[in-house]
Amino acid sequence: MNEAKHRPVRQGQLAGLSVKQSNPRHEHEWAIFKDIKLPDDKILIPGLIGHATNYVEHPELIADYIVKYAGLVGRENVIAGADCGFSSRASYAPEVHPTVVWPKFRALSEGAALATKQLWD
Repeated sequence: MNEAKHRPVRQGQLAGLSVKQSNPRHEHEWAIFKDIKLPDDKILIPGLIGHATNYVEHPELIADYIVKYAGLVGRENVIAGADCGFSSRASYAPEVHPTVVWPKFRALSEGAALATKQLWD
């Protein structure tokens, strides 16, 4: 059973922090949460699937990162997400081919399910 806290959010109030994770340039940044505490009323949304490559992330790697973040900020404070949308350009010219987007989301879902078993069962 999910024991996540219900946190009412007022209009304009920041409920969470989204951080890049799947981009190699940002992979080390998870460690900041060893030293800096996530505020009690916030959630963390690490971007675990990338928007700029056609590689599909492995569900076990996604699960590992979710478990790592949960160990730092609490399991009830982590929601797996994507680094960004699947095009970083204003015009429709996505870096990720549309046929790859759904497998990336499937990997995110499967990784989250693996992490849930480790963290909640």
